[in-house]
Amino acid sequence: MKNIAVIGAGTMGNGIAHVFAQFGHRVSLIDISQASLDKGIATITKNLDRQVAKASISEEDKAATLGNLSTFTSVEDGVKGVDLVVEAATENIDLKLKIFANLDAITESHVILATNTSSISITKIASVTSRPDKVIGMHFMNPVPVMKLVEIIRGYSTSDEVTHTIMEMSRKLSKVPVEVNDYPGFVANRILMPMINEAIYTLFEGVAGVEEIDTVMKLGMAHPMGPLQLADFIGLDVCLAILEVLHDGFGNPKYAPCPLLVNMVTAGKKGVKSGEGFYSWTHGTKELVVADNFKK
Repeated sequence: MKNIAVIGAGTMGNGIAHVFAQFGHRVSLIDISQASLDKGIATITKNLDRQVAKASISEEDKAATLGNLSTFTSVEDGVKGVDLVVEAATENIDLKLKIFANLDAITESHVILATNTSSISITKIASVTSRPDKVIGMHFMNPVPVMKLVEIIRGYSTSDEVTHTIMEMSRKLSKVPVEVNDYPGFVANRILMPMINEAIYTLFEGVAGVEEIDTVMKLGMAHPMGPLQLADFIGLDVCLAILEVLHDGFGNPKYAPCPLLVNMVTAGKKGVKSGEGFYSWTHGTKELVVADNFKK
């Protein structure tokens, strides 16, 4: 499986492309926007420079990684001759179903189709293809070049052979794959998102402020960052989308998104990506600055 296509040049997509390219795969990075592709390659280059500065790779490794990358705005052109496609588009089920139906039609029958979805049913995605045995979840963690975990999610019909292949490939990327079954949120987000949602409810109900909540979780539970800061980092819109999948999938009110989260996303406050969430991210320093709406 030498040739890989990655669909989506955003935060997750460019990170996935980076890792595959760094480990010797020829990677086609695909996005409908040339500007997004240019930004994605710039991000990969910046991250490679950081690795060079830390002496974890050489300048030759950086050049080889960039040399393994090609960009395409046409999906049909980008997936020619590949053995694996990893979809890393927006966390939207209708979009993913459309992408996978198209991939099924334009790729050769042996090609494995993987999705980086963080919560959407692999079985549902596989249902729009004629190869459900070759559809699987590869949920990388952000930032992809740094984080070791990959959740490998088996759909109802995913074959043992495909699962074994993707587990082994993940290990060769110096990742730690963990096999899980196909239920809403899988493992990572089924546990993480209710915690983040509860932190937002704790703020919403006036129990404590932003900094206080995050400090309790950092110092009391040894989390590297507080849940509200993490929510900003993930993207509040992404958190909301995952909670909605959990709520719809289980029909359990405990997964209902906090009204504060809904309002913030509606107002365009999505965290780091928009410049403001629970914290302000536009001041140009690494210092955490609580957003104006949450200052005492």
